[in-house]
Amino acid sequence: MIALGLEGSANKIGIGIISHSPSKPPVILANLRHTYNAPPGEGFLPKETALHHRAWVVRLIKQAIHQAHITLADISCICYTKGPGMGAPLQSVVLAARTCALLWDKPLVGVNHCVGHIEMGRSITGAENPVVLYVSGGNTQVIAYSANRYRIFGETLDIAIGNCIDRFARTLLIPNDPFPGYNVEQLAKKGTHFVDLPYAVKGMDASFSGILAAADVLAKGLDESLPEDKRLKTEDGELVTRADLCFSLQETIFAMLVEITERAMAHVGSKQVLVVGGVGSNERLQQMMGIMARDRGGSVFATDERFCIDNGIMIAHAGLLEFQTGVTTPLEESTCTQRFRTDEVYVGWRD
Repeated sequence: MIALGLEGSANKIGIGIISHSPSKPPVILANLRHTYNAPPGEGFLPKETALHHRAWVVRLIKQAIHQAHITLADISCICYTKGPGMGAPLQSVVLAARTCALLWDKPLVGVNHCVGHIEMGRSITGAENPVVLYVSGGNTQVIAYSANRYRIFGETLDIAIGNCIDRFARTLLIPNDPFPGYNVEQLAKKGTHFVDLPYAVKGMDASFSGILAAADVLAKGLDESLPEDKRLKTEDGELVTRADLCFSLQETIFAMLVEITERAMAHVGSKQVLVVGGVGSNERLQQMMGIMARDRGGSVFATDERFCIDNGIMIAHAGLLEFQTGVTTPLEESTCTQRFRTDEVYVGWRD
């Protein structure tokens, strides 16, 4: 079976084609993506992002089919991101998916974006039954599988961790190309001074809005036009740099994630952690999670930017898993939603 997947829940439009065969690993036939980048200091707005997706979706579908060396007759189903995500971009993608389904007479499958990340991560890494840390621009959740559902053990109480990083990048006017989180990560590698920031773990949940607010206030002290006595300094009197603040932000928020993930591992008795979502490509997060897991006699699984960052192949893969259990989305029900929780999906393809 072959599925075409369309992803466009945020600023990336992704088209993927995947093949499933009995008793064989999935085969990725095509995985194309194009990103809408706003100017430095600005975030991507829904309207402009949706227009970007509409401008690129047809050419990416054509390129993906050409790259996969298949015909339209080979495609078993059309999979699209039902949610969660930004309303206007989601609508642009579901419109394209409906159009393809009608033109080619193919069944539709609406896919939960979060489940797409999890299933792609499991397939690529081979993780068997891990605790999943799902971290992206719009989501922060600690998840474990039980009784045909991905159960949420902890999550953000306000903004997602990726949103926290992205918004701080805007404060420092860090470029959005290739993406703000990557540029913050590169700056953080040059940081040498740790600046105290609020640490907000509440049970199994975390809060990032207060940390962002505190970091924004501290960032005002980086202005080189300020008098020397007004500049932000360490306790030793050394000037704090942009790199120091990026380093401090990462260390604080990643430590919070490690804490709640370790608690979930202890609860479910798992020794494996699977990190998925765009922030999951951060090397420092993978390193910190690895230290914790090794101390528990466990291991960490993560993918590279091809599969961590939003992509069409994860939607094709998860959608095909659903399709193989008999799940389809009737045309009149092929809607999208900004709020679609991970634990709402019945995971009929797992024991």
